[in-house]
Amino acid sequence: MKKKFKLFLIILIFSANSLFPSGNKDANPAQDFEELDPTLITDAELVMKALYEAFNDQIDKVEFRKGDWAVLMKGVWYYYAKGRLLPERELRRAAKYRPYQFYKYPAELPPQTEATPEDVEMYLSWTNPTGGNILNRSGFFLGVLWKAAARRETEKQIVEITFLGKTTRVHKRIQPKLAVIEEQIQDAAKTDNTIQTWIENLANPGGYYWRVIAKTKSRSYHSYGLAVDLLPKSLDEKQAYWLWASRKRSDWWNVPYSERYHPPEAVIKIFESYGFVWGGKWVMFDTMHFEYRPEVFYLNGMPPKE
Repeated sequence: MKKKFKLFLIILIFSANSLFPSGNKDANPAQDFEELDPTLITDAELVMKALYEAFNDQIDKVEFRKGDWAVLMKGVWYYYAKGRLLPERELRRAAKYRPYQFYKYPAELPPQTEATPEDVEMYLSWTNPTGGNILNRSGFFLGVLWKAAARRETEKQIVEITFLGKTTRVHKRIQPKLAVIEEQIQDAAKTDNTIQTWIENLANPGGYYWRVIAKTKSRSYHSYGLAVDLLPKSLDEKQAYWLWASRKRSDWWNVPYSERYHPPEAVIKIFESYGFVWGGKWVMFDTMHFEYRPEVFYLNGMPPKE
């Protein structure tokens, strides 16, 4: 077992400042995200050490080299490159890629607050992007990390599973975690009728699906088999996804929590404890969505269970 880095500085930073995360803004292709979102984490050292913590079974080393922080994986160094996670051969073309998002993720669902005029302008730009080039996220790092650089290679990693009585497909390396999560949810349902009712009303989960994120050319975490969508058979007029909500009201960010579909809190906590981010904490809310991002939890001083 490699000696792990201790990220005490991260814990101090985020215990002092738990801003509401602007979260998943991959749907805004028109602008550079570092200009858009002050809650994104852009400290290269923290990000790369968090990646090492999360994936030290795949990543051999993390160090500062050639003026940037980098991780060594399968004999290749991947550089932070302002969030782009690029091999050295691609550094000269860094501007053609959009960065990955490493963001502040709160332990609890934050209270809703009134959007500032600047926020409103930004949110509307996500709904109706204009101008600018649509940049792709680099697939080099995730492609090697998950052996999923192309569709054919990815589908060799995909397995069919049964989750809460329903069938879906996911990356084989997260199957054991989902099995533990399923067991804990079922145990909780024995004493919590809300969870049992939620299980009984689930539709088939959405898992692996080769696609890009809405309004971008970047691959979704679903296209790696690293995300699951858990929707009920009926939403009962509640909103689950910001883009769907925007078709009914232009101020989709103001949809109150009471009018959004939320899985039971205990279910969310179980997923989070094993490194799955819940999309209900994003401004661009996706309340059905859980994706495996253990590095986000290390960055926010909440190391997930192994």
